[in-house]
Amino acid sequence: MICTVTFNPSLDYIVRVDDMRLGVINRTTYEQVLPGGKGINVSIVLGNLGHESRALGFLAGFTGAEIARRVREAGVDADFIEVAEGMSRINAKIKSNEETELNGQGPLITEADIEQLYARLEVLSQDDTLVISGSVPATLPGDMYERIMERLDGRGVRVVVDAERELLTRVLPYRPFLVKPNNIELGDIYGVKLETRADVIPYAKRMQQAGARNVLVSMAGEGGVLVAESGEVFDSPAAKGEVVNSVGAGDSSVAGFLAGLAETSSYETAFRMALAAGSASAFSDHLATRPEVEELMAR
Repeated sequence: MICTVTFNPSLDYIVRVDDMRLGVINRTTYEQVLPGGKGINVSIVLGNLGHESRALGFLAGFTGAEIARRVREAGVDADFIEVAEGMSRINAKIKSNEETELNGQGPLITEADIEQLYARLEVLSQDDTLVISGSVPATLPGDMYERIMERLDGRGVRVVVDAERELLTRVLPYRPFLVKPNNIELGDIYGVKLETRADVIPYAKRMQQAGARNVLVSMAGEGGVLVAESGEVFDSPAAKGEVVNSVGAGDSSVAGFLAGLAETSSYETAFRMALAAGSASAFSDHLATRPEVEELMAR
């Protein structure tokens, strides 16, 4: 079983506006509404690639109900905790001369809600996979990642972590199965600027030495790097194409990696599928599909 956790899901309202200006009425030329959140994105792409998963997290209000409906509509098993106070976020993403985002706050999550999440995680055991990703909202304890990993420690659950800075570094002693920083996030952790794949490799190895079993580093147009627990190191440029939307590309890479590894047990194939899935999402206004990923891998 693969489970994903999204602590603060959203409805993403994506619009394009020609020459947006403040203080006047602006009219959209394109609109799209999607369920948002890193774990949700991973689950949707896994489904597109032919792999089942269960999406967990916290929802509230009419927006929460719509998020759950859209996640189920995408073919994902939605098992969210319904929170009593507040409403799930609406995040507005405005694409114009520049890209602007307005992100909501999210609902009030209580200790009782957190206990419900823990109860859902109790079913995980040997060889199950849990993906925890994204930021922790202010209404949750700042050490939620560590709390979850401590509870799962020793069960053989493969935990995937996609988070920034301290959220990531503090879980490394628990030996997560996979971590997926991008090159900017990895550089921020170690106080360096990482621009090339050659720059990234020694710092990905350093993160592996700190506890991560596999380190997948995404680098947008530069491609990516995988330092695998097998001792192998892979790096590759990205596929060529026009970037339409970068939202969800990193999450798609996580899904591609898990799908490729499940299908072939090959880290090289998992790495190639991770890069292809990330690029497929970046090159379209939707999340990666199987035909798109296979076409990019064939290149």
